Amino acid sequence: MTKNYDVIVVGAGNAALCSAIAARENGAEVLVLERGPKEKRGGNSFFTDGAIRVAYENLDAIRKVIPLTDEEAEKIEMPEYTQEDFHADLMRVTEGKSDPKLADQLISKSYETIAWMAEQGVQFELNFENQSFEKDGKRHFWGGLPIRTKNKGIGLIDDLIRRSEELGIDIWYNSRATDLVMDQGRVTGVVLEQEGEQVTVSAPSVVLASGSFEANKEMRSKEMGKEWEAAIVRGTEFNTGDGIKMALAAGAQKHGQWDGCHSIGTDYNAPKVGDFNKPGDIYKKSSFPLGLLVNKEGKRFVDEGADFRNYTYAKYGREVLKQPEQTAFQLFDAQVRPMLRKEYNLEEATVLEANTLEELADLMKIDKEQFLETIKAYNAAVQEGEYNPTIKDGKGTVGITPPKSNWALTLDQAPFYAYPLTCGITFAFGGVHVSPEGEVLDEHENPIAGLYAAGEMVGGIFYHNYPGGSGLMSGAVFGKQAGTSAARYSQAKVTV
Repeated sequence: MTKNYDVIVVGAGNAALCSAIAARENGAEVLVLERGPKEKRGGNSFFTDGAIRVAYENLDAIRKVIPLTDEEAEKIEMPEYTQEDFHADLMRVTEGKSDPKLADQLISKSYETIAWMAEQGVQFELNFENQSFEKDGKRHFWGGLPIRTKNKGIGLIDDLIRRSEELGIDIWYNSRATDLVMDQGRVTGVVLEQEGEQVTVSAPSVVLASGSFEANKEMRSKEMGKEWEAAIVRGTEFNTGDGIKMALAAGAQKHGQWDGCHSIGTDYNAPKVGDFNKPGDIYKKSSFPLGLLVNKEGKRFVDEGADFRNYTYAKYGREVLKQPEQTAFQLFDAQVRPMLRKEYNLEEATVLEANTLEELADLMKIDKEQFLETIKAYNAAVQEGEYNPTIKDGKGTVGITPPKSNWALTLDQAPFYAYPLTCGITFAFGGVHVSPEGEVLDEHENPIAGLYAAGEMVGGIFYHNYPGGSGLMSGAVFGKQAGTSAARYSQAKVTV
């Protein structure tokens, strides 16, 4: 006999599992549906680097989430990152378009949600590697991103699954939700495919948290433009828009930037979809602010030093996609190479190395004459000043387009290195309209009874760009809220 459920959660990533745990905490019997097999569970969250953006007051607030001894704490300089700071960063990079109600919910609930996750057994650590530098015997943090999940996305999913199982939440693998069951405008269950058969499971509320449509080539082409067919999918192959389609069929309102996405310049030879045997964000190339970006024509096309990587990387992927053959190269010389992030040292990293720029151009198979002219013009434009990659140092260029606004060093010390890139898509910014409480809204902005959504399905938060680490935080905040709301709705239905 099939068990009766109060809440069905579609998906098994960060947002979905936070929903399931919150619903169970509020007394609901919960079923989680994972489209993939057990070894491919976790959605895009499995592939994350684990950095999670949160508003906090000071190091003492961080220590409530990450235990540190007094001796360890004394060696750390941790500037505050207030809700006002988070809000300013989000609005700056989205050009002021982030939905105010959703943005306020994300930011105001960020710290309490991190603390709640820690209570559930999610392990966090300080993001020493990517968000700090050593000076005078202390680690100085910057950028509002000092927290990461332990063991990246693998650790996050393992911790959330462990807690789900402890709470008695049922998880069905190889179970693809295809349709919502509706009765007079209310959700009453889910239809799913399981081992080639259709199964219907009843429940008074459903949380859709099955990701975006970035792994659906046809939807990418239709919604974002034909050029996006060429993009590499950085995460799970299962994010094909199933949940979004189900919500729209139930009357949900589209929301957000449907032609926009989170995308990065990723290794040219990265797999076409995320490789579950090589999880983590290992194919990214995030030290571009320290070097130059050129295309196959030998020309620069972005201001590499416009801002810290956290605030430009998610939009520069589409700039790579616009280049001839959807290809670009990150360039560094001997003086910068030791400063590059860890991913440049991995065996998976594709790199070309030469002792002269002429030889490097031959290896890159680009317009050699234009390339040499580009580097000559850039070197001549670099201004004097103190080079400091831990701040926006203002050491830029004059008289060239595009400029390099910060961290401009001449490229003239052999050996020279070129890392070939293409565009990798992470998730689309378009989704469905959701209330701050996680309710899916119809075209009149009224809640669809019993239907909730979280994670990448929530449209309206990100436009054009993305502050690093805010996707995991959004997933957790709206996941927890959606699960709580779904459980309360189900209980109210039972008592009526």
